[in-house]
Amino acid sequence: MSLTHEDIKKIANLARIRIDASEYDAVQQQLSGILGWIDQLQQVDTEGVLPYRDLLETSTYEREDCVVEDHQEALILANAPEKAHNMFAVNKVVE
Repeated sequence: MSLTHEDIKKIANLARIRIDASEYDAVQQQLSGILGWIDQLQQVDTEGVLPYRDLLETSTYEREDCVVEDHQEALILANAPEKAHNMFAVNKVVE
């Protein structure tokens, strides 16, 4: 795919970057090369290839969701800079 100088201007505008007129040819060549690689990738036959998920097809270990230690509020709040009503206290944020 070949890009024109107008295409380069439009791409630069959309990307909010400034490209000097003297750099158009170099940028045009680089972007055309990238688009060429994309065209090559689109031509690769992927029929019958499964999408990548996991090489080992392992499942994650799941444990039962249950409380193992009750009444840990004092330990949890021990390093809290401020606390109120047995909870962390934070400054009010209103915009």
